[in-house]
Amino acid sequence: MFKKILVANRGEIALRIQRACSELGITAVMVYSEADRDAKYVKLAEEAVCIGPAPSAQSYLNMPALISAAEVTDAEAIHPGYGFLSENADFAERVEKSGFQFIGPTPESIRMMGDKVSAKQAMIKAGVPCVPGSEGELPDDATQVRRLAKTIGYPVIIKAAGGGGGRGMRVVHTDAALINAVQMTKAEAGAAFGNPAVYMEKYLQNPRHIEIQILADKHKNAVYLGERDCSMQRRHQKVIEEAPAPGIARRLIERVGERCVAACKKIGYRGAGTFEFLYENGEFYFIEMNTRVQVEHPVTEFITGVDIVRTQIMVAAGEKLPFTQRQIQIRGHAIECRINAEDPFQFTPSPGRITTWHQPGGPGVRVDSHIYTNYFVPPNYDSMIGKLIAHGDTREQALARMRTALNEAVVEGIQCNIPLHRELMVDASFVAGGTNIHYLEAWLAQHKR
Repeated sequence: MFKKILVANRGEIALRIQRACSELGITAVMVYSEADRDAKYVKLAEEAVCIGPAPSAQSYLNMPALISAAEVTDAEAIHPGYGFLSENADFAERVEKSGFQFIGPTPESIRMMGDKVSAKQAMIKAGVPCVPGSEGELPDDATQVRRLAKTIGYPVIIKAAGGGGGRGMRVVHTDAALINAVQMTKAEAGAAFGNPAVYMEKYLQNPRHIEIQILADKHKNAVYLGERDCSMQRRHQKVIEEAPAPGIARRLIERVGERCVAACKKIGYRGAGTFEFLYENGEFYFIEMNTRVQVEHPVTEFITGVDIVRTQIMVAAGEKLPFTQRQIQIRGHAIECRINAEDPFQFTPSPGRITTWHQPGGPGVRVDSHIYTNYFVPPNYDSMIGKLIAHGDTREQALARMRTALNEAVVEGIQCNIPLHRELMVDASFVAGGTNIHYLEAWLAQHKR
């Protein structure tokens, strides 16, 4: 096992990894920008290193600074968390070439899954169900592109091969609009991702967003930890996640989960990863794989009892997975609300000083957050300041506990989206379960403030 790990991230995930290291008897070296000097995990750290000024490009995205911090502190491994450099194959490669263990997949796996075209091709070979579409990158020939769209059937969606986070996508409903849409998406993809390649898929009208969590070690063992429903989204950004997904048959989840495990073994995957699917009319369609720990990992930890971050560290150190697929049991239901420093209905960011923070508690309630009373939320980063997770024996009990926790939570001095979550937890359609990825956008349009 490692003696010292550098945590190359900030916010609640930095604190989460720090806690896992502490439990394993590992020293966690915390890095911070000048804007995060007063962060809770920095104050708690045995060792902390300032890696630059507030802008991400000069701190959390600064590869030489992160590797230098690992060198001067004699760290043995680097945990990238999520976001920032967590899915950057070049960073993973530089980490390992510098003599450290990257706590995540191999650079080759990250590269393969980071390109949506090569990821889809790998999944087709592994037997994972995919959305009908182009076999690879779209050709330059307009006639071929039109013929392909006609074969798939409108509407279609044009996607950037190197895209992510809901960017680099365009829906096309007619043949007349197709070629212009392809050219515009190519131009945007080249500018945003440095890769102008695009591909085409059938545009599913009202799907749900279902994902399968996997864990794999260096010894060709892999398991899936059930599924999560992440359909409550705004502008392709998840707002609420839950596990298991309401109303989907277990045998169907098991079938898809087994294929995901087989795919991991086929490509030699290691560490934590998530297969993301669109689900419509009883069918799963692979869209992408995230090669890191997810923001929503706590709901899976609640229903399986598996500590995903701890297991990430153990398999990176060369240990075998401490459980088999047969030992993974799904218990109860869990729901997560992302708490953001923003206007709850206009979504404008609300950085500033938190004058009061009262953390909710009670049976089955977990709060993952780095904030505290008098903490200053910097304007330089993502607006998420924490996650509130509730677990119960049933979905109804999890919802009831979440409502109680949201009513207990107090954040003053800045605006946050807890009022939005309070309303959604009593919304009839959400309470019934099974809302699609467009539901929240439509709900917000009807509830304009």
